[in-house]
Amino acid sequence: MNTTASSPPTDRKRGSGVKLVYDMLRAEILSLTLPPGSPVDEVQLAERFGMSRTPIREALVRLAGEGLVETLPNRSTLVANIDVLNLNPFFDAITLMYRVTTRLAAQHHRPEDLEAIRAQQAEFAAAVRAQDALAMIATNRQFHAAIAEAGRNPYYYGLFTRLLDDGRRLLRLYYQSFNDRLPEEYVHEHEEMIDAIANGDIARADTLARAHADQIVRQIQRLFAADNRQDIPL
Repeated sequence: MNTTASSPPTDRKRGSGVKLVYDMLRAEILSLTLPPGSPVDEVQLAERFGMSRTPIREALVRLAGEGLVETLPNRSTLVANIDVLNLNPFFDAITLMYRVTTRLAAQHHRPEDLEAIRAQQAEFAAAVRAQDALAMIATNRQFHAAIAEAGRNPYYYGLFTRLLDDGRRLLRLYYQSFNDRLPEEYVHEHEEMIDAIANGDIARADTLARAHADQIVRQIQRLFAADNRQDIPL
């Protein structure tokens, strides 16, 4: 009886421990406090968090599933590198998905979609005002995911959200380049996209989404390399 009664609290404690480690490491990786290529030592983490290595490993498995850490053949773990060699293909893909999903949202949205999109935009604007880079990354992702969902194509939704997730650290660099003080005009770009979607203006939605993606890409590429992307007509 006693053993059975005490099991659920133990499970909850371990689960909360996994979440604690996962949340803190994820924030440190996305904020670049733990830069790409940094070693992640299970023993040191266990000492830091005052817990066994089991929840540490579970948290690292979750982070590996998101592509934020990688385990080498010798079983050591590193913060995953940003794939600089494939930046241009990534930029091509995410720009295309910005355009496609925003076009489809203008064509297929429902009233409740606009409510969800506007709610996410309000949270993004609040994060910008607070200069909270991690919140900006999260709410920007949710804003564009809401637009993709309004487009009614689950395949595009899945691909776009994966690209948004893959680009989180790049987006951190983008905000960092403004010292986390994102210019107000870029917040207004979201508002203009919402207006185009609400009005069913497919061509304008496409134009705005392309311009929005382009300014983000240009800013990031100043940190890496020249823009060699191809123009992809729709």
